[in-house]
Parts: sequence; structure tokens; C-alpha cells
Amino acid sequence: MRSMKTPGRRWSALLPLLIALPVLAVPGVARAETVRDCFDDSATITVEEKRLTATMPSGGPAVGPELVRLAGFDKLVSDFTTRLCATKTALRAEKLAETAGDGLWRTAVDRAQGRRPDLGDIDKADDRPLYWARLQMSKALRQWTPRFTLSAPARAELLKTFDFGARGLDDSRFPSSPKLRRVMVSGFDPFTLNGAGVRIANPSGAAALHLDGKVIQTPAGPALVQAVSFPVVWSYFDTGIVEAAYGQALKDRLRRPELIVTISQGRPGRFDIERWAGAWRGGSPDNLDESVRGQVPPARGWPQPDGQFIETTLPYEKMLAAPAGAYQVLYNQAFCVWPDSDRPGTGTAVCRTDAPKPGEIAASGGGGNYLSNESQYRVNRLRTGLGLTGIAGGHLHTPVLGTPADPSALTDTDFEGRRAAISSQIVTLLTAALGGSAAKPATPAPGTSPRADVLATLGTTL
Repeated sequence: MRSMKTPGRRWSALLPLLIALPVLAVPGVARAETVRDCFDDSATITVEEKRLTATMPSGGPAVGPELVRLAGFDKLVSDFTTRLCATKTALRAEKLAETAGDGLWRTAVDRAQGRRPDLGDIDKADDRPLYWARLQMSKALRQWTPRFTLSAPARAELLKTFDFGARGLDDSRFPSSPKLRRVMVSGFDPFTLNGAGVRIANPSGAAALHLDGKVIQTPAGPALVQAVSFPVVWSYFDTGIVEAAYGQALKDRLRRPELIVTISQGRPGRFDIERWAGAWRGGSPDNLDESVRGQVPPARGWPQPDGQFIETTLPYEKMLAAPAGAYQVLYNQAFCVWPDSDRPGTGTAVCRTDAPKPGEIAASGGGGNYLSNESQYRVNRLRTGLGLTGIAGGHLHTPVLGTPADPSALTDTDFEGRRAAISSQIVTLLTAALGGSAAKPATPAPGTSPRADVLATLGTTL
């Protein structure tokens, strides 16, 4: 999300530190021997961080670091590691984690929106350099050997602080101007990165960079968008990262958004406005190669209304009537339930397009049973738990971005054009939603043909 450049924005208690110094922008700092010596290469790193060494099957440089270099983010990483090695106290480490995370996010947003033409040659809208630079910096934090005693919980807190900042999650307050409308959206990291998938991008993550801090002009006045980016990791969701991102904004009576939309990559060739979010995790592997199956757990400290399905309140009819873009837009009314409500997770799920019945147990929402569905469920469980039934909330699945045509290429003009078209059409759909009437429970649109292929296709729907 935007920093102090957006009037009236200040996020959590971290903020006074986040704007103190542009600590990453120190070109020309040499990496001395003491810098290299302050990291323990044998220290355990995550599955995601291990992919930093992955190359394309055809060979060549490691894909993640190469994307970081092509975007000009390598200097940010180098400056961060230099400063980390020079850090002598826990307090300074905390400040560095805060400023580094926020600085990385702000730099990625500024680059995506054309304010950093000096950074790199790869397409400015590419979301992958942020993802891989974040991993390089989190790996450094994980393997850092400081000059002082650093407990495992304290290191974990540094990692969390850095990660929240580097995802735009460190503030959810909008300006208090009564003339400014407010929209909050979220995207996701790239996923399915094993093997040749290491070069994959995520159009929803690119859209978050494109939208954060952007003002959309609507017939009813300008609307400011704040955006965040979520990890594709089940355990992060267990810690309440979704509720932390949206909750502060929704609790702020004077500044809360009127439109909240979780966004993720969906199916080829079309956008889907999802009607139902379900309370079931289907077990697809995440970016840590971990699988989780079962009911979506509660988030500690937030209201937790009980319900197997939550219906969108997005003004979908207005969105379907938006000016045509590059892709078809559908309203997906499908959902799935377990055949035996006393034994959820057993048997073959039954999929329908009417409405869930009392007592039925969710097997899948309209967007599947992976983390995209869960983001929609968690955000709107929070919205309903706070009694905010008048806020429009729901989920938008984007078309699949795909990969560059050449299996050894990291980008090409068609790949970049598809990403730009998806981001542009998201703006069109948000603008249409802001022109819609007050939020209300969605009902089937006359003449629509809801699709029934609701279950997630592994490696496609998130």
C-alpha cells in the first residue's frame, strides 16, 4: 500500500518508523568480507527460499534472482544485507525490518505505476521481482548471525514485521475525507512454482501493485484503492493474516471501505464473480508444499460468525454490464456440499447452482476450496461478524495469465499484454461496482448460464 504520499494514511504502530529513512536506497555500498561472514548458509530456510536457486529446465541463471536483477531490485537486496550485517542491537534490527519491508513494497508499487523508470528493463507491471526479492531478504533474515543474542521468537517477529511491510499489510487506514470513496482489494503471490513453474507470475499480484494508492474516477466521485498481497501458504492464513489486513480498515468507522474485493487467478479466458465462499479447505499443496484439509479455522481476536457458506454482496449485475474488455465476465453460482453432513470430507461432493440448504457442509465455494476461496470466506466472515452488511464484498477470479511462449523465456510481449489487459479490466469492473446500488444478497441474474465446473483445477485456480 501507499505510504505517506496518500494523505491521512497511517497503518499500525510500526508506521512512525516506516517513513523515517529510505534505508534501502543507498547505491554503491560494497559488500565487504564482514557482510558475507554474518550469514550462516547452513541455517534452515523455507521451501520457498530454497527455490531461489532453481533454474529453468533448459538451464541458465537462477530464475528468481535473475528477475530481481532485471527489475533493478538487486540493489535493494544488497543494501539490506549490508545494513543487516552492520546492525548491532535488537531495536535497530526491528527498525530495519520495518523500513526494509515497507520500502520494498513502496518501490514495487512505484515501479509498477511508472514512478521508477530508472529501475530495470523488465516489464514494470511484473509482480515476480517483488516476490523473489522478498524471499532473498527473508532468507537473509533467517540466516543472519547478529552480534547480539537473538532468540528464535525474536527472529520470527522480525520476519513477520518485514513480511507484513513487504506485502503492504502494515496499515489499513484510509484518509478521512468525506468526499473520497474507498476500496480495498487483495492479490496473491505466484504459485505452482516447482520445476518449469518457477517462472510463473500471478495477475492478481500484478493487479495489487497496479491498484495500490490509485484513484478511480466514478460518477459518484473519486475512489481511492488500497491493495495488499497475500502469501500462498496455509499456515499464514492460520495466523489471521487476512483478518489483520482487512480488519483494521473495516473497524475504522470513519474510514472504512465501501467495497472490498479479494482477487486471485482463476480459469482460462474469463473473469468469474464468485457467488459463494465455502468453509472447507481442499488440501491442494501451497508454496511450502504443504497440504491442509478440513474446515476453515477461526481467527483469534476477530468475530467468528458460524456459517458454511457466505454469499457475495458485490453488485454483480452492474459488473456484468461493465464496458467490454479483453475477457468474458461470468457470474459463477456453483458450490459443492458433502453428501453426508455428519461425515464431511468423505464421499463425492455434490455440486449445484441453487443455494445451500440449512445443515449442509461446504465442500467447495464457487472458486474452489483453495486459498482464493478462503480469502473470500475469511474477509466476508469478518465483514458479517462486524455487522457490516451494507458493504459490498466478494471475490473476483481473473483469467489465467499463462507463461511466455518460449519455454526458456522469462517474458515476451504477448505475456505482458495479457497481464496489462487483465489489470485494466479489473479497474473497469471495480469502477462498475462502485456505480452499483447498495449491497444486497446476490440472486441469479436472469438469462445467465452459471457454470458447474466449480472444483479447483490444480495449478490453475487460486
